[in-house]
Amino acid sequence: MTDRINILVPGDDPPQTADSPHLERLRAYGDVTLYSSRPADKAEQIERARGFQVVINSRGSVTWRGDDMRTLPDLKMITTCSIGTDMIDLAAARELGIVVSNQPGRTAPVVAEHMFGMLFTVAKRAAFQTAEIRANQWTRRMNLGVQGKVLGIVGTGNIGAEMARLGRALGMDVIAWTFHPTPERARQLGVRFVELDELLEQSNFISLHVALTDDTRHLIGRPQLARMKTDAVLLNGARGAVVDLDALAEALDGGHLGGAGLDVFPDEPFMADHPIKHCEQVVLTPHAADQTPEGVDLLNGGAVDNVIAFLEGKPQNNVAS
Repeated sequence: MTDRINILVPGDDPPQTADSPHLERLRAYGDVTLYSSRPADKAEQIERARGFQVVINSRGSVTWRGDDMRTLPDLKMITTCSIGTDMIDLAAARELGIVVSNQPGRTAPVVAEHMFGMLFTVAKRAAFQTAEIRANQWTRRMNLGVQGKVLGIVGTGNIGAEMARLGRALGMDVIAWTFHPTPERARQLGVRFVELDELLEQSNFISLHVALTDDTRHLIGRPQLARMKTDAVLLNGARGAVVDLDALAEALDGGHLGGAGLDVFPDEPFMADHPIKHCEQVVLTPHAADQTPEGVDLLNGGAVDNVIAFLEGKPQNNVAS
């Protein structure tokens, strides 16, 4: 592409890309329009995108389905500010010739650090005990040990690999499950691959890091929760729909699990008055695992890198092309 193009950030709320110095790098290629609020509905989203060739999708709450993209004949490329791509209909994008680029592994250390923070917060009952003290209650609960315990990692991509490294550094016994285990990958990660049921039964802490697909939707439901230790902690840093949230709330309320840490939810923003919000030993963060200054800068830079690579005829990180 040699002509100047129109580049859209369709709904940067909460702010991700706004004021990023990386946007300046796009001035040589085209004009950037950034909306600081989410579209009120699909009609407004489509209207915002008309005439734009490139979309920087800075927030997963802005979704692109087949019908959306079919109404936008000028659209040629979408880049995410994320690893996940479940907000985009990849099959439809491929059919329409729209390149979709994500950012695999770019913020894996940042996300893994957050998930380990959640692990410790749940294990040491920090959120619960803080709330009790604020309410002038001196309620103590038995904390959970971490060192020497079994960490089960479900999904061994970049984030899962970093979780394994941190777990080993803490002296944890790290086991893992993936759809396609190999001895070479086990050696690389320093883990032992096991069947999912075995992982659930043996682990003290279970951390989820799989992509959301038809095969992983509700990968953790009532039967899987029932296999876990009664003091096990479940962490979800994947996608909300990987866990049956109703079943998880029931297990926690019934005293079957030791706690949970969730950074992702089936619907985001998660505004529903769901029973999980009232469970005693749960820590919740608003899909914020990569939201450090370093993480935000990495994602903004990666999105701009993807756009420039596409415009220069060398698309990278393609998940649909």
